Amino acid sequence: MSSDFIPKAPIRVASIDVLRALTMFGMIFVNDLWTLKDIPHWLEHVAADADGMGFADIVFPGFLFIVGMSIPFAVRNRQAKGDNKQQLTLHILQRGLALLLMGVFLVNGENINETATGLSRGTWNVISWIAFMVLWNQYPKHWNKTGIRIAQVLALVVLGALAFVYRGGAAENLSGFTTWWWGILGLIGWAYLLAALLFTWVNGKIIPLAVAAVLSLLISAAHHLHWLPEQGLLNTLLSPIGHGAMTAFTIGGAWASQVFWKGRHTDQSMAKLSALFGGSALLLLVAGFLTRPLWGISKIQATPSWVMICVAIFLVLFLLVYQLVDQQQKSNWFAAIRPGGTDTLLCYALPYFAYAMIRPSGLYLPDWALTGSVGLLKSLLFSLLMIQIAGWLSKKGLKLKL
Repeated sequence: MSSDFIPKAPIRVASIDVLRALTMFGMIFVNDLWTLKDIPHWLEHVAADADGMGFADIVFPGFLFIVGMSIPFAVRNRQAKGDNKQQLTLHILQRGLALLLMGVFLVNGENINETATGLSRGTWNVISWIAFMVLWNQYPKHWNKTGIRIAQVLALVVLGALAFVYRGGAAENLSGFTTWWWGILGLIGWAYLLAALLFTWVNGKIIPLAVAAVLSLLISAAHHLHWLPEQGLLNTLLSPIGHGAMTAFTIGGAWASQVFWKGRHTDQSMAKLSALFGGSALLLLVAGFLTRPLWGISKIQATPSWVMICVAIFLVLFLLVYQLVDQQQKSNWFAAIRPGGTDTLLCYALPYFAYAMIRPSGLYLPDWALTGSVGLLKSLLFSLLMIQIAGWLSKKGLKLKL
């Protein structure tokens, strides 16, 4: 294994943390748009049968791309601590399965029949997230390990009880606890699993990563051209990764991160890197729009054109953020949203608690505060508040990390 793959000390790249924070800020913001009215359509998700994309359709793929960019650094850091491939594989599997578990529970919350289950959607989500936090909090080393293990076992029991009492769907056709779909966290889990395992087992080599990213895109194209079976085992295996679309983002992000890491040392190499990323972005943009007549641009359908355009956007955005944060040392500009890049999962969790508290309290904002530009300001402030609270909770010891 090359020395480029295993550094002597753990490292972080500030621009990746900032880009992750910006994306998390955007994710909380667009997830709050449902509370508003009379806002610009270009901010919202485009309908499944429409050809196009709004700002909201860029956020999730951006997050997947950054998950991919983070993989090489996470793997290198664990290697620096002494993990071998088998230990890394086990860690990746545990992390991926945790994301899948959270995704499935939250999706069941989306489809819950509150009357039949005896729990409101908000209560279901809050209990689930508290159990997740007990399971995956990074506890201080001086805490009693036996007490922690007991609490984690109780959290698993609670999740099991939730699954047992759950009923979802319409009253005339109730369903038990099931995989309605994998949910945002579940899709991230599948894409992360495959990208991280691939990166680990090809030793971070750039060419296999590039081939795998292109292959993911080709699988997506074959699916939308109806060259692949729409039922059966192959379809079952490919559907959790969007028939290649989700892994195109994460593996593409891992490729970009590895190319960046190996070419970052000099101004000359950074110029070449900027040309490579910029050229790749231009090529992807052109390919995305040229192939648009074949399948359209659609997040809901996860079309190849949508994938290529979003990857192009984040390649350029990474270059801009790197120039600003790492080269010009302007990371303090993003201090207000910094926890979004370091306490990301906690930031994602907190809106579930906020929404669960609003409904029973009856404390709703007046219409004027939820309309147009004032409503947008409300959602921006809500996003900032969630991130600030996450940062405060993290300092108090709640560090929700897998």
